[in-house]
Amino acid sequence: MHLVLVESPTKTKTLEKFLGKDYKVLASNGHVRDLPKSKLGIDIENNFEPQYIVPVKARKHIKSLKEAVKDADIVYLATDPDREGEAISYHLIYALDIKNYKRIAFNEITKSAVEEATKNPRDIDNDLVNAQQARRVLDRLVGYKLSPLLWKKITRGLSAGRVQSVALRIIVDKEREIENFKKEEYWSVSALLSCSDGDFLAGLREENGKKIEKPGIKTEEDAKRIKEDLEGASFVVNSIDQKEKRRNPLPPFTTSTMQQEAFKRLRFPSGFTMRVAQSLYEKGLITYHRTDSLQISSEAKKIGESYIKQNFGENYYKERIFKSKGKTQEAHEAVRPANPSLPSGNVNNLKKEEAKLYDLIWRRFTASLMSEAVFYSTSVEVSATNKSNYTLVSSGSVLRFDGFSKVYPVKFEENELPAVKEKENLNLQKIDAEQHFTKPPARFTEASLIKELEKHGIGRPSTYAPTLDTLTRRNYSEKIDKKYLKPTEIGTVVCDLLSEHFPFVVDLKFTAKMEEDLDKVARGEKKWRGILKDFYEDFAKTLDKKEIEIKKEDIMQDKTEEKCDKCGGEMEVKLGRFGKFIACKSFPDCKNTKPLDGGEDHENDEEIFCDKCNSKMVLKQSRFGKFYGCSSYPECKNIKSLEEDLNIKCPDCKEGDVVKKRSKKGSLFYACNKYPDCEFTSSQKPKKEE
Repeated sequence: MHLVLVESPTKTKTLEKFLGKDYKVLASNGHVRDLPKSKLGIDIENNFEPQYIVPVKARKHIKSLKEAVKDADIVYLATDPDREGEAISYHLIYALDIKNYKRIAFNEITKSAVEEATKNPRDIDNDLVNAQQARRVLDRLVGYKLSPLLWKKITRGLSAGRVQSVALRIIVDKEREIENFKKEEYWSVSALLSCSDGDFLAGLREENGKKIEKPGIKTEEDAKRIKEDLEGASFVVNSIDQKEKRRNPLPPFTTSTMQQEAFKRLRFPSGFTMRVAQSLYEKGLITYHRTDSLQISSEAKKIGESYIKQNFGENYYKERIFKSKGKTQEAHEAVRPANPSLPSGNVNNLKKEEAKLYDLIWRRFTASLMSEAVFYSTSVEVSATNKSNYTLVSSGSVLRFDGFSKVYPVKFEENELPAVKEKENLNLQKIDAEQHFTKPPARFTEASLIKELEKHGIGRPSTYAPTLDTLTRRNYSEKIDKKYLKPTEIGTVVCDLLSEHFPFVVDLKFTAKMEEDLDKVARGEKKWRGILKDFYEDFAKTLDKKEIEIKKEDIMQDKTEEKCDKCGGEMEVKLGRFGKFIACKSFPDCKNTKPLDGGEDHENDEEIFCDKCNSKMVLKQSRFGKFYGCSSYPECKNIKSLEEDLNIKCPDCKEGDVVKKRSKKGSLFYACNKYPDCEFTSSQKPKKEE
């Protein structure tokens, strides 16, 4: 009997069906060895040797796997085809004491791919294992050494992370840019003109041969002067420029672009997208979904070509090669359908979110093999003469051949101009001068933040979703209008401390260089322990120095004259995981706390009394929003939510219902009842869609 070990139990039945009765397929259920949670788990003095253990929750399962290994002639290690999967195979060998093994890997769970992999087994790729170990140890050193400092100097429960802290800095920097933005007024002038064939709108571009600088005309006086001058001007068509424009399709998805597009088009959070993609991969419907490669197999291209020609026509197919930017991690394919001739409408037994994501992946891949969309563009330049000479421009565009957009629609607004002739005199119908104001830069969404991280070479396909999830769980960032990322008060404080005292931890170039070094380890070009040594020497020195230099009182400088209404002592401003609050200086003898002034005014709210002890209920703040708690706490721990009736559909997945939940600490928040398939949470009650 041959034993095949995979990571996820959902793969087992599919693989057993492909491999036949001589094979038994079992799942490791993820990692079987890891660093201990209770301590650093790295022997720094012994060349950064990791001290791996088998987690308690995995021990019973490991015991049963060991029995299966004893009965097997040979063990096929079929974990995922990336660094993480390679490391899991490596750890399985040691945890299960496997003597006779073969490593197999496949980018898609199809019969042909699995059979091909079993015919061509290989050894464990130690370079990939070392790259994974280096990342794991590096992240552990940063997290377990730096986080306790944040606890001491700010408040308990905080954390720092190598990629997480850089992502937080990007969000905070954007917020500062928005805060420092100064609105500027500008004006635009446009003319509605008519010719023998119809009317069209033209915008002012030049005055007396000088181009109007962006964003536009600076003052209302200039705009009115130009408008009055144009009202008496004569208008003539100066030139007509007509040309064909082609728009190329986008390449097939990588992990990053899949997450970005799923957020833009489907409103799927990145973590949710990855879980749905994992399910599609395990069902054999898509190739492996953690990749930064744009490579497509020749077989997939042939199937795609045949489908396009049969369903759309010969002129809709065009062969092209997409090249990845930089060096990709491993020789993976792009994210594509396992069977390119199978559109989503022909796939049965899929959940709604699976069908939506599969359809997006299939359309993106199919479009990448199709012809360009062809547009016919016209630009008309108009001269206007009165006291001054002006140039106005009108542009139009018409779709001539839809090409790839037949499958993967793109935003495009047709605007066909009337047939005008050069030197034709035009009649003025109307002149408009409009006031505008410059807008501050937009906050990041999950999609745009992932794009920004990728642009700077920070993180890798498997890290984007966990990074964003950590920022939310740590309350370092929150979502505004359901999609824009804004740093919280505590997130900003943590970022500022790291930026001032540990600038290399949040430096984009330093972090990108570290990612490049990890890639070099994966390619066998660098030694992983050397990277750790180079990093840790300076890091440890800085940590010891800052332990003495940083004073907690320097971080918290807000003062209050308020007296404690329980013991009469002085109250002071403190900083917790969820922001600033006022607490009695006599803690722990007096545990009185209050929200900091500046929040919502609830003085006129109707008084609410505890239905358990009849004490007054007071408004409190938790990570997930405001709620009423009994003033007799901790003797009485009764709490009451601000809202009761819901009947609201989840704004993220559109399928689940928004329900009220209670955290371990007793605070209330809003969440989707489809969790963990949908991760929607909010401190604010979502609005009910009409």
